Amino acid sequence: MELTATTTIRKPASEVYAYWRDLENLPTFMAHVEQVRTTGSRTSHWSAAAPFGKNVTWDAEILDEDPGEKIAWRSTGNADVPNAGTVRFLPAPDGVSTEVHVVLIYDIPGGVIGKAVAKYFGEEPHQQLDDDLRRLKQVLETGEVVRSDGAPWGKRARKEFPQRPAQPLSDAELAKGADQ
Repeated sequence: MELTATTTIRKPASEVYAYWRDLENLPTFMAHVEQVRTTGSRTSHWSAAAPFGKNVTWDAEILDEDPGEKIAWRSTGNADVPNAGTVRFLPAPDGVSTEVHVVLIYDIPGGVIGKAVAKYFGEEPHQQLDDDLRRLKQVLETGEVVRSDGAPWGKRARKEFPQRPAQPLSDAELAKGADQ
């Protein structure tokens, strides 16, 4: 699966690049990434949440890097979710902001079935990437991820306020509605 996403952040490219390049910052805006531990100048170990309460881990290496402009990586070894990608940091037309362009390629465990199951449980990959970039923008522009009063706990709210499929009204509910 290949995903692409873009956002514009009102900060200079050098600052946005520096924040992303410190890989241990990534869990501050990547919702499913629980930890990134730097293991060398171009290597790291990742841990992320997966559907059904599972965790996945992998090692990654930076393959190509232009400081302030681009980072390209790939997973190494026997990754639970083999992945690769590139993030580019381009000056925006306003001369102040940075356009962040992400291309992410990965193998979804379970193939087409795994993708369908993940989507059913609210884990749609394109939306995840867009949400991650929105949070990056918030962190860099405001210093925090803004949460509404309705869901201050983020993902935990799913468990406390579960969504259920719509159901037809029962005969008793229909009769009660007709009486009013």
